[in-house]
Parts: sequence; C-alpha cells; structure tokens
Amino acid sequence: MKGEELVNHLSSKLQGKTIVEKLKFLTDNYPGKVIFTTSFGYEDQVITDFIFRNDIPVKVVTLDTGRLFEETYKVYRSTLDRYGRQITAYFPPAKEVEKMLSEKGPFSFYESIENRKECCYIRKVIPLKRALNGMSVWITGLRATQSENRSNLSEIEHDEGNNIVKFNPLFKWSLLKVKEYIKEHNVPYNVLHDRGFVSIGCEPCTRAIREGEDFRAGRWWWEQNTGKECGLHE
Repeated sequence: MKGEELVNHLSSKLQGKTIVEKLKFLTDNYPGKVIFTTSFGYEDQVITDFIFRNDIPVKVVTLDTGRLFEETYKVYRSTLDRYGRQITAYFPPAKEVEKMLSEKGPFSFYESIENRKECCYIRKVIPLKRALNGMSVWITGLRATQSENRSNLSEIEHDEGNNIVKFNPLFKWSLLKVKEYIKEHNVPYNVLHDRGFVSIGCEPCTRAIREGEDFRAGRWWWEQNTGKECGLHE
C-alpha cells in the first residue's frame, strides 16, 4: 500500500487506541523504522515523555541548526538526564553553511524571504532528509491550532515530499492540555515558554509573542506574510 491507501489503512487500525497504544502499534509494524524529530518545545517534550517513559523503540532525533537558544540546549541536557535515553543530533552540511555565510554574511535571512528559506533549507531540511532516509513513519508534535496552515491537520498523513507516513499524535490537543500534561508529569520544558515564546526555533529568528498575536507570529517576525513555515512540514 502507498499514499492515501496506506493512510486510510493506518487510520482505521489506530482508531480507538491511546497514544501509547498507537506508538506501540506503529513500532510493532515498522520495527526500527519509526522516527521522532524533537525541537524540545512543549509538544515535543510531551511526545518524548510518552516514548521514553513507556520504553517505546522509536528513534528520537533533533536537528541542531547551529543557531539555537542556550535555553534549548539546557532542556536538551535535562531531557537526557531525566530519561537516560539517546537523542541523536543531525547537523547541517558544513560546506553549505560555510558557502552561505562567506557569500552573504551571518544574517542574510533578514534580507529576503528567499534568503531566509535558503538558510532554513540548509540548516533544517537537508539534515531532516538525512534523518528520515530509510524510515517509514515520522512522528511530529504538530497541532491543528498552531497556525492557519495546520488547521486541517490529520492524525495520519502522507508526506509526499519525503515519501513517508507522518503521525501527529497531538493534532487535536489544545495548548492548555499540553501545558497540563507537562505539569502533571513533571516533564522538562524550555523556560522560554514562560517568557512568551510559544514556538521556539533558531535564536535570531524567534521572539516572544504579544497578547492577541497568532501562535506563529514570533517566528520570522520581520516577515509580514501569513502561513510562515521553514520547509519541514510543507
């Protein structure tokens, strides 16, 4: 089965199961081929807790762009300490980063959307493709209420660009439910969330949001267009 047929098949098999049961079903049916990418934000920490606390054999990885907040590295460290499980880091290709910075300087992404997308592609998309290579199921922390682009999110999708099944276990969760889970289970989280940062990416490209602003307003805040993404989930 491929594409939509596979999505429909898995959706029917997962119906009525808890998140832990769904994760176990996927790892049982795709042994060694289920991967979770974490950026250590609220949602990703919830999923990490589900995986590690229940000893589910999912490969957990993170994309280290080289421009992350110090606070992000601290929650990375505290997560390793808490669970004692491996989180594999994937880095952007050195030659591509060196070429971009040599030709355009360290802040080219502020100059145009094209430059920003180039930086995201080199620092995020290329490492992601390496991480997903050979995998069958990609687990993400996406939620439907995170942005207009994600409002039609489904639990199971087929990512055509990466030719992989995407599983979004928290797609129906509210931010309040995520926060309650973090508190109830004492899950390590990024302290930037307490300072108004809801979506946390690279340090030069992320700011706290103001009251009434869209969830994604703090990402690439100098761009005025809606539906801003970095290419990982397009």
